[in-house]
Amino acid sequence: MITMPARKPRRGAAATRRTPLLLDRAALKRDLADDTYDVLVVGGGVTGAYAVLDAVSRGLRAALVEKDDFASGTSSKSSKMVHGGLRYIEQGNVNLVRHSLLERHRFRRNAPHLVHRLPFLFPVLEKEGVFDARLAKGFEGLLWTYDLVGGWRIGKLHQRLTVPEVLAQAPTLRAENLKGGLMYFDARTDDARLVLTLVRTAAALGATVLNGAKVDSLLTRSGRVCGARVATGEGETLEVRARTVVNATGVWTDQVDSMADEGHRPQVRPAKGVHIVVPWEKVRINCTVTVPIPGRARRATCTRWGNAVVLGTTDEDYQGSADDVHCTRQEMEFLLEGANTAFEGKLGPQDVVGSIGGLRPLVGGKEGATLDMRRDHHITVGASGMVTVTGGKLTTSRHMGELVVDKVMALLGRKGRSRTANLPLLGGAGYDAEAVAASGGLAAHLGERYGTEARFVGDLIAEDPSLAEPVFAGQPYTKAEVVYAARAELARSVDDVLSRRTRARLFARDASAEAAAAVGAILGRELNLTEAEVDRSVTAYLDAVQYEKSVLLEGAAA
Repeated sequence: MITMPARKPRRGAAATRRTPLLLDRAALKRDLADDTYDVLVVGGGVTGAYAVLDAVSRGLRAALVEKDDFASGTSSKSSKMVHGGLRYIEQGNVNLVRHSLLERHRFRRNAPHLVHRLPFLFPVLEKEGVFDARLAKGFEGLLWTYDLVGGWRIGKLHQRLTVPEVLAQAPTLRAENLKGGLMYFDARTDDARLVLTLVRTAAALGATVLNGAKVDSLLTRSGRVCGARVATGEGETLEVRARTVVNATGVWTDQVDSMADEGHRPQVRPAKGVHIVVPWEKVRINCTVTVPIPGRARRATCTRWGNAVVLGTTDEDYQGSADDVHCTRQEMEFLLEGANTAFEGKLGPQDVVGSIGGLRPLVGGKEGATLDMRRDHHITVGASGMVTVTGGKLTTSRHMGELVVDKVMALLGRKGRSRTANLPLLGGAGYDAEAVAASGGLAAHLGERYGTEARFVGDLIAEDPSLAEPVFAGQPYTKAEVVYAARAELARSVDDVLSRRTRARLFARDASAEAAAAVGAILGRELNLTEAEVDRSVTAYLDAVQYEKSVLLEGAAA
């Protein structure tokens, strides 16, 4: 049995559970068809997840439907940073930074198992850096502002580093032009698991949540939206009745708004971000290092994540399909160029073990660079009474959910304040991050993914010790986690497990493909799938991985 070090639980709906929260897909579909909800949230990304959690925590009868899988869009393909945003200070948007840093603090308090402190290092170079020693003085002023408006809550202020201190954090950094460094502190999270935990926390409070449930049309009465017609992955059509509907579909917002208003004019401007993953031993950094891209005004970030390093950049205009977004060869080479300029050694395409491409739903005009567009959220109530939310960022998603439900409450003529600012997420109440990290091994791995609920995965292993075996060599994910994903996390497919319940596809793409058949076999037993259904799930995953590689390595059109 896996036992987790714990501290005294905080009060809240997600406080420690005595039994695991098991989610039954058939029962959820019956509830959607039979009940009438106060609010139906469309879209299972981080904003929709926090909206349904806020609603149900205020006592509303709430439901959420997602056309694919929770976090399968933008919310599993973000930078994974929970941060205030230094760039927004540079843009003069100090209020957004102040509020984002408060929300970062709340995330770390409510989900300590998922949101972890992360040091950021800016090397100061004599030339060809993000900035030289002269510019570093001005940049340190930004860091003081960052600390003063809320950065201090993370427990550390920014620091000046000497050359040896910089090289201790990043020993492969090219030292010939190095003059020192500046370090400040933010946080990171596994974005997909964060969204899943939000959804499960809402379910624990009584919300009805379902993935593989696509809204084909909206139900209306006297010109007002009163629900949605939903097609499930099993071929059923459900009519979900609701007094209010929230459109939280991110880059698909305009499609859903058009269902309510045929004359709707598109508002969302997608900005594409990409990340690639390389083995840690190729770079050997212990923090996030910001590096310049030669000849460009852009920066790239290199972040250690276990035995891997994630290289990323964000915010390029995107004109393609929102359902087919991948990192391209050109984008990969752009990131590799930046890493090779900053670090010793030579990274090549053969070193890239995983990649993601995602879209951020910005709201605004078509002119100007997306990099310079503001990140404020937008919440509107249409003529049909549907509430639409877009814009914003992961860090402010809790507050966005709160404001959305404020609109819903007004439409319903109800009163009640948001509870989510101090509401622990499942696995967060009583979690002792330092003790879990010190425990090491399987306990630490499970603790940093499930928090105090890791004991339920441990119970599976105690019942069947073979479930402690890794899904595949070189990664910590166990067979017990696949079983738990099927029973408690609404995983329906090999892709659900390998791309989001675990992050195997991102951190070990080719090895995850080799494990697809084994994962499919476990899902088949747990979900009573036919052999043909298992084969289709495995094949779909292998095809998706191969297509991702073809776009990345061969330059195939995305």
